[in-house]
Amino acid sequence: MKYFLHLAYKGTHYSGWQRQINTPNTIQQTLEEAVSKMVGKTTTCIGCGRTDAGVHASQFYAHIVVENAFDYDPVERLNRMLPDDISIFDCLPAKYEQHAQYDATARTYEYYIHGQKNAFLSELSAYYSFDNLDFEKLHAAAKLVAATTNFRAFCKQPDLYKHTNCSISKAHFSSDEIDKKIVFTITANRFLRGMIRLLMGNMLAVAYGKMQLEDFENALRTGVSPKFYRFAYPQGLYLAKVVYSGIR
Repeated sequence: MKYFLHLAYKGTHYSGWQRQINTPNTIQQTLEEAVSKMVGKTTTCIGCGRTDAGVHASQFYAHIVVENAFDYDPVERLNRMLPDDISIFDCLPAKYEQHAQYDATARTYEYYIHGQKNAFLSELSAYYSFDNLDFEKLHAAAKLVAATTNFRAFCKQPDLYKHTNCSISKAHFSSDEIDKKIVFTITANRFLRGMIRLLMGNMLAVAYGKMQLEDFENALRTGVSPKFYRFAYPQGLYLAKVVYSGIR
């Protein structure tokens, strides 16, 4: 039997989603250990993607294969077994050929920024001062991203991929200057390693006047990375939505 686990996690205290050698504290390993204990057999959890250390997911899917259908509520049982920063929402029956990673047709990420230091947001949003931040340039940079197809210049390891093309269906900022909050939302059919944090870091550099908008546009157009790699802080980034055909 194959199931899709619908979950969310706070990535603050984890080394990312993916299980790694000599790095035991990952979401994948934590989930696999709980599932394996629940079913009484070593079980692998295949995720819909990978997130870096400190990055969160407000919606995430992973598939598992077990010998028999559950005769108990796996959601309730897993939630009791897992730490408080990982939540299971649902356990959905799936066809054997369905794959959590390869069958996703679109993913949406959100990046949260607070412009005033706040101890209660420090792990859930990225602090960037609004002083000297040009919101018009920030919106202009997002429009360039929305019109771009090839993101080689903003990929941490572009040579790992057959190609670096991504079909962007949404890329925009929403801001509240009174409450000093910004959210960047981006939706695409796929994302490259480090792509969103690199885009965010460089769009912020443009907004702070540390990089010319023309230079950012040139990097997008030519595929040549900027002279300085600027990664945005990880804690502001969330995998927010994953879309499948045939999975509710």
